[in-house]
Amino acid sequence: MSEQSTERLEAVQAVVDRVTSWQDGATEGTVQDELRKGFSEVGVEVGEDEVRALADAIESKHGAVDAADVVGG
Repeated sequence: MSEQSTERLEAVQAVVDRVTSWQDGATEGTVQDELRKGFSEVGVEVGEDEVRALADAIESKHGAVDAADVVGG
């Protein structure tokens, strides 16, 4: 994995961890919006399919989500 890919995945994981920490009870739309906001804040481009997949994982697991397992890495 390239250094750029590793850095991107680490940034994605940081956002996923932040959103996961408070998501209980949030609607899927809210989780997706917060993921997008977080990715924008850290300057990482994430496709809509990846945002939906991450939001679905966060909603269904109600715990730690490994971004690499969801979006590849």
